[in-house]
Amino acid sequence: MKSKSTVSRSKVVKGVISGAIAAGLIDKLAALESLAQGKSAPAAIPTRPLGKTGFTPTIFSLGGQATLEEDGKADESVAIINRAIDLGVNYLDTSPVYGESELRLGEVMKTRRKEVFLASKTHDRSYDGCMRLLEKSLKRLQTDHLDLWQLHNVRMQDDVDFIFAKDGAIHALEKAREQGMIKHLGITGHRDPVLLRKAIERYPFDTILMALNAADKHKKSFIDELLPVAVKNNMGIIGMKVVARGKIFHEGGLTSMEQAMRYVLTLPVSAVIVGISTIKELEENIRIAREFTPLSKEEMAHLEELTKSYHSDATFYKQYW
Repeated sequence: MKSKSTVSRSKVVKGVISGAIAAGLIDKLAALESLAQGKSAPAAIPTRPLGKTGFTPTIFSLGGQATLEEDGKADESVAIINRAIDLGVNYLDTSPVYGESELRLGEVMKTRRKEVFLASKTHDRSYDGCMRLLEKSLKRLQTDHLDLWQLHNVRMQDDVDFIFAKDGAIHALEKAREQGMIKHLGITGHRDPVLLRKAIERYPFDTILMALNAADKHKKSFIDELLPVAVKNNMGIIGMKVVARGKIFHEGGLTSMEQAMRYVLTLPVSAVIVGISTIKELEENIRIAREFTPLSKEEMAHLEELTKSYHSDATFYKQYW
């Protein structure tokens, strides 16, 4: 027979749960119900420092592609974004070139902006073009500032020359930060690690978004050529191309998201961003992040060896010469 105090405590918790249902706080409800039943609440997603920014993102973070960028999938996109935040994801990444992505995030940001670190990008290399893009991004995202604004997909020396020219993009990033429209400056790329290394040696960017996966080390390696310099510069390091649009998976090679994510998360990164197609996919990736343990050197080398025969497919985004 339950004691009066146990019954009372159960009634209180159930009352809170009922209020949570009415407010739509589904995941807080689940945690409270677990406590009422004497169970442990789900583990939080681990976080790591984002370089010198002072922010600690969840190691799994939400990328703005896949469903979020597709026409006609507004409801699905908003559901994915809300579910990600409900489950603890606190870093969201997007870009003006990702179709409908900024608009979908904006639908959520109008009520949940304070819960996340919001990152977008500029693919323009000129001062004026960047400022126009930023104005558009802020409007689409329904916010008055970005936590991070990144130079998107820096691919060639011409890009770098334009960015650092007298009327180049870097001055737009600095001006926007000065005016409080952005907080931090970043750079992204997945084509040439040496070019990006020279860029971060030239300018003190706060963050870098780089391509990292288990096939990387076989040729033109971001892990070998770029990652050590980013670590030395105390940059926030975000990994992308973790599954390379599914090309990291191959018969006789990597076969699971757990292998792909654990490989990159074992590297000295702040987080990985992944585009999500379904709620089920999102929840599985968050489970992997919650349960993450680093791979050993031997396990890392084994996964690299598994990708050797198809590494060019799994790093299709690189420049090979």
